[in-house]
Amino acid sequence: MLATIRSAGVAGVEAYDIAVEVDVAPGLPHFTVVGLAAGAVKESRERVASAIVNSGFLLPPRRTTVNLAPADTRKEGTALDLPIALGLLVATGQLDAGRVRDVAAVGELALDGTLRPVRGALPVARHVGATPGTTLLLPSGNVAEARLVSGTRLSAPSSLREAVDALRRGALPEPPPPPPATSPSGPDPAPDLRDVVGQGAAKRALEIAAAGDHGLLLVGPPGSGKTMLARCLAALLPRLSEAEALEVIAVHSVAGLVAPDRAPSFFRPFRAPHHTISSAGLVGGGSVPRPGEASLAHLGVLFLDEMLEFPRHTLDALRQPLEDGHVVLARAAGSVRFPARFTLVGAMNPCPCGRAGDPAGRCVCAAADVQRYRARLSGPLADRVDLHVSVNAVPVRDLAARADAERSCAVRERVERARAVQVTRYASLGVGCNGRVAGRWLERHTPVDREARERLAVAAERLGLSARAYYRVLRVARTIADLDGDEAVTVASVAEALRYRPAVSDRADDGRASAGRAAHATFEA
Repeated sequence: MLATIRSAGVAGVEAYDIAVEVDVAPGLPHFTVVGLAAGAVKESRERVASAIVNSGFLLPPRRTTVNLAPADTRKEGTALDLPIALGLLVATGQLDAGRVRDVAAVGELALDGTLRPVRGALPVARHVGATPGTTLLLPSGNVAEARLVSGTRLSAPSSLREAVDALRRGALPEPPPPPPATSPSGPDPAPDLRDVVGQGAAKRALEIAAAGDHGLLLVGPPGSGKTMLARCLAALLPRLSEAEALEVIAVHSVAGLVAPDRAPSFFRPFRAPHHTISSAGLVGGGSVPRPGEASLAHLGVLFLDEMLEFPRHTLDALRQPLEDGHVVLARAAGSVRFPARFTLVGAMNPCPCGRAGDPAGRCVCAAADVQRYRARLSGPLADRVDLHVSVNAVPVRDLAARADAERSCAVRERVERARAVQVTRYASLGVGCNGRVAGRWLERHTPVDREARERLAVAAERLGLSARAYYRVLRVARTIADLDGDEAVTVASVAEALRYRPAVSDRADDGRASAGRAAHATFEA
């Protein structure tokens, strides 16, 4: 007898239909899984057979063939255990085929028939919910994330036995309602900006980065507060909207980072990978493509502490995601796309020993060592980081001065107002408030004072700015104007934006560092 059960798989962060076809025919006992199944899927035959027997059902000694359609798409994971088991029970006459007609099933089976959580429940729930009248049968540990998709009918039995009994009755129980939720915002896990002593220039740069989604590089000696400043940035970003939260949780669900039986977090993600990470770990990869740290930081903050300790080729892998806002991983069997629209924050020492610029003159690094050290950050990547800020050590006697420090919530209010202005401005482009609108569009369609435009042109000539750097300075100036409530980009906003540019973005690559610094000093004067 032949049975077909609907299920779903995940490619990237999108789900697709899988038809689990089970045929039980006379012949020597044999259990075969076909349809480009990976190792974990092929092993399901052992789990399914044990779960069926231990749940009190019969497993006739016959020739069993399971086909996973479409057969030319590779199937991964353990989510197909439950539909294979249901298909076997239908094919052997222990469950009526009509009872599973409007059901899609995913779930891993333990040997005793208990259902265990699987990855990608949110994309699957979103995909199944697009078909009216279909109920998604899934483990109870995945209900918290699946119920975030409104309009999807869910049922979460605890075991195969419970699922079959409910199907036989024709009444799949709905999962119990969630406990009364506290505020989805709750206490923010990020440190408060008022706890950072001094560093007024760095705090202003954090505000600009949050308002315009600009990359930020903090350069300073050890212990000057670079890491703490970076961790404050997540608290300055606006709360995630419902649509944004679903995007973030979908990526984390595919990566297996959503804890079972726990409501997903609605805070902006903050990812801080160690500098020994590989390129695949940073931007994603593997024979079965998985999201990397850049995608896990989607709509949040990607913090690279000790940035120059990362291998140069690993850092350069971020160049395209910074421009495009997504990562495309191509493999022989196809390609998948992961979102990666994050705010990049890097922290680095000014030299290998970390004491360059120390008033006490304690730096022991040779000029050639400093040049090689800074060359680890390539010019093209430095060009894509809009804000470069020096963070100096705070005098010990000033560490107790915190009374007048501004709180993160006050800064976030200004950020939200600036982003609201940007949403209105960019609505015609359909790009929302993400700071990635083309600088050319800004120059043509937003007010720029004549004097500000001339100042920017002169700066581009004297500082050797590339076309990309020119437009990025304009974008930063536009963000500063939005924060200050100015309709047009003014000379003051352009001047402030220029202070955040490095003297020459490719200084370590062409040996023009000293000339660039001289030109920068001339312009500032």
